[in-house]
Amino acid sequence: MQRPRGFTLIEVMITIAIIAILAAIAIPSYTEYVRRGRITEAVSALSAMRVKMEQYFQDNRTYVGACAAGTVAPAPADTTNFHYLCPTLTATTYTITATGQGGLAGFLYSIDQSNVRSTVMTAPSTWPSNATCWVLKKDGSC
Repeated sequence: MQRPRGFTLIEVMITIAIIAILAAIAIPSYTEYVRRGRITEAVSALSAMRVKMEQYFQDNRTYVGACAAGTVAPAPADTTNFHYLCPTLTATTYTITATGQGGLAGFLYSIDQSNVRSTVMTAPSTWPSNATCWVLKKDGSC
């Protein structure tokens, strides 16, 4: 008597269940990994902008006008993930912000003239806010 070829329904169902369990664990982890990778874009742009702002201040003894195009410290160009803005510029103070867009909506990173780094998270983000550092992970670590 010949043995039938192929897989039984139970074998196929067990395989599908194992794949589903692995995917349920792997997909959220991968999504957070990608999100953390995109955050470095804002962190590095804000850090670079801080250096440019200090250079502008050394040249002009004021921060007013620093984010204008054609200066040594123009505001960073917007990207797919972040919108950059210099909302506060006075003679002795500045604030630069990076507001998340798309998959990073709800993320807001900022830096000021004293190198105070802050993170403000709003919905839909579920990450915690921090007034003294840039949050880089979902657990709130900096």
